[in-house]
Order: sequence, then C-alpha cells, then structure tokens
Amino acid sequence: ALDAQGRIAAFDARIAVPSVAASFFARNLPLIAPSPDSASAGAIEGADSIPYATSAFRAVHVPVEQPVPLGFWRSVGHSFTAFFVESFVDELAAAAGVDPLRFRLAHLAGAPHHAAVLKAVAADAGWDRPSPPGLARGVALHESFGSIVATIVEAGVKDGAVVVPRVFVAVDCGRAINPDSVRAQLEGATIQGLDAALNSTLRFAEGMAVERNFDTYPLLALDRSPVVVTRIVASDRPLGGMGEPGLPPAAPALANALAAATGVRARRLPLGATYA
Repeated sequence: ALDAQGRIAAFDARIAVPSVAASFFARNLPLIAPSPDSASAGAIEGADSIPYATSAFRAVHVPVEQPVPLGFWRSVGHSFTAFFVESFVDELAAAAGVDPLRFRLAHLAGAPHHAAVLKAVAADAGWDRPSPPGLARGVALHESFGSIVATIVEAGVKDGAVVVPRVFVAVDCGRAINPDSVRAQLEGATIQGLDAALNSTLRFAEGMAVERNFDTYPLLALDRSPVVVTRIVASDRPLGGMGEPGLPPAAPALANALAAATGVRARRLPLGATYA
C-alpha cells in the first residue's frame, strides 16, 4: 500500500514455497530433518526483511510440499525472493509515478550503505542518460550473506529474442580482501542469475526430469553473455560473503528492464518464454 505522498505505507508478503531444508535433510540426515509443514523464515530469506522504510511490514511463509526433491542452489532462498520483492518495488514506483531508482533512494534514508551502493551503480550505468536505442535499464538492490549488491541491466527484445548487452554491478562487502576474486564472483553470479532468469526450466514426465543433460538444458552461451562492469564500494562494514550475493538482483533487474523496454510486465520465470 502507498500513502498519499507515494511512499510505502505497508508491505505484506505471503510466500507459498516448499522448505529446501526439509527436503534435503529428509533425504540425507532424516533424524534432524525439520517438518515439511513447519513455517520458517529461512525458507523465505531475503523477503523476511527489506531495506526500504515502511510503516508496516509482514512476511509469511506458507509451507507447501512438492513431489520434486529439492536441494540447495546458489543464494538459496534469496534467488527467488529478490525477484518477488524487487520486481514489486518497481511496480510500486510505477504506481507512485516515480523513477524506480529515485523511489528506492527515497525509502533508504535509514539504510545509508544500501543507498551508497545504489548510487554507485547508477553512476556507472549512466542512469540519467537515455538508454541505447531499443533497450531500457532496470535496477534491483538486494542484501544477502552480509553483502549489499545493486545491479542495473540494459536489455530489450530484438528479432523475438531477449538481448542483454551490458550489466552494471556494485557491491558493499565490507573490506574487499581480494578485489579480483570479488569481481570474478560478481561476474559469475550475475551470468548464472541471468541464465536462470532467461532460460532455466525443468519439466517432468512419468516421474523423471525431461532435461537431464546440457544438450536439452539451455545455458547462456558466450555469444549471448553481456559485458559485466563491476564496482567495489569502499566500506567499514563487517566482512560479507561473496560467493552468492551477486546472483539475487540479476533476475529482477532484467525483469524490470524488459518491462520498461516492452511495456509488458513478466511475473513468471523464465523470462525468455514471455518475451520470445
């Protein structure tokens, strides 16, 4: 809900999702496996709190069992909750009639580190300059594993296919002990996140996965991978992780860019199916 000034008055998230921990431990360590029907903040990590100021906030996990066995994936719950939250923040910005970057900054007065990362990536991407012809920019901001990452994606649809020429990523991970490794993790996580957002889907037939190897499971090939520009924001925050935080903002930043470029908002992954 937005108030009369176009600010977030209340944010209420209700997420129906299986528990990865319950599925994984039931197969591997059944004696300590949590109940699959027990709600857990860990199952909706990344949506259990948001950096944006709001008068009221609630996030609820509704456990839903699925027959497909689940395992841990890069950034775990953050991988999908960032898509929900940051796509919806763009929709709130549109409802308020405010630029999505400025809408976020207006709600980050109490989160200066988040605001600094967002401003850094906006400067690198030239947010205030016109986008290249046929493309639009989308932004997303997410904190996971102690690190704050902001991503801006340039994307559009050409000849029936999604194109992503450039991506800009900024991170506050505390002190960057090995900057080259930080940049490599940001690049790899961004590509993996874009790949999942564009292509990755699994179908099941007669109890078996249809996509069982890379000949039937599409990946983002080198000729379709974007240039990834990274920035490490100097910070005095405690050390954060770097293996996973680059992935969560990739999908919503791409979704927001494609919504701006086409006027069509996709709320279902993979995005490639919507815009093909």
